[in-house]
Amino acid sequence: MPVNRNALIRYTTIDKCLRNQYRKWTLDDLMDACSDALYEFEGIDKGVSKRTIQLDIQNMRSEKLGYNAPIVVTDKKFYTYDDPEYSITQLPFSDQDLNKLNDAVDILKQFQGFSHFSEMSGLIQKLENKIYTEQSKERSIIHIDKNEHLKGLEHLNQLYHVIQKKQVIKIEYQSFTARRSNPIYFFPYLLKEFNNRWFLVGKHKSKKSKLITLALDRIHSIEVKEQMQFLDDPDFDPDEYYQPVIGVTVNEGLKARSVVLKFDRLNAPYVITKPLHPSQQIIEKGNDGITVRLNVIPNYELERVLLGFGPSLEVVSPPSLRKRISELIQKSFKVYCSEID
Repeated sequence: MPVNRNALIRYTTIDKCLRNQYRKWTLDDLMDACSDALYEFEGIDKGVSKRTIQLDIQNMRSEKLGYNAPIVVTDKKFYTYDDPEYSITQLPFSDQDLNKLNDAVDILKQFQGFSHFSEMSGLIQKLENKIYTEQSKERSIIHIDKNEHLKGLEHLNQLYHVIQKKQVIKIEYQSFTARRSNPIYFFPYLLKEFNNRWFLVGKHKSKKSKLITLALDRIHSIEVKEQMQFLDDPDFDPDEYYQPVIGVTVNEGLKARSVVLKFDRLNAPYVITKPLHPSQQIIEKGNDGITVRLNVIPNYELERVLLGFGPSLEVVSPPSLRKRISELIQKSFKVYCSEID
């Protein structure tokens, strides 16, 4: 049974009242308490009806929410808990609840680089402690790929806020081919994650017409330049921009091309159930395997994906991509040949 925020506020307010055994609570008293709580937390000033409170008490008593609250009426008008130690906030978790909480905590921990989630770190630790104390040590149901030692994650929170505030930043950036870092004045637009690695997308101050992608693990430092004017690009749509590619590299100026790939019978089921790209279409299916067509812009990430299939894949077209993959395979072959010799 789904419970909205207002209902939860009423339930917790009623619970707080009934736990106070030093006062007798009538239905009108509970109505007033819930009305005050809704006004305080949600700004709702229309009050709560008697019928609503009666339904809330009925729900709290029932198994619908798992409360089974021992609410009794004394002298035909006063509401209280039959068990003075009872509270809906102290209910034990079921095994199913604990498993769900465990999975939710694992998922939340992936985003602790952002302040929104780092501020929740205390809550996450409390949840973990609650789960640990109430659950026997069982193996996890969900396992998420993560690399806690990945460089650049410390920049996530700051970059999120400068993008939100549309601020110009000065970045000390060192590419893999550079011997030392260089300053870049940058207009940041987007944070993008791919293959467990984070990237910053925006425009260079001196190259305003071209979108640039920077890897966060190559950033040495970030300085906000509050006095500089931010150059926005209202036409930049991330969904549209990345639609024709796999990964983060968009070779601007190139249009999506028809890429035809042939997979052997062993790998065909994997490609069918997990398409390489949303544009994937099966154009031929036989006993030896399948042939598919993608409509993408060839880039570095596409090459990495295709090479990962090894001898199970043949690039049929375009000729330029077929030649490129062939050259890379031949280079790999030479490396292994030299080791054998």
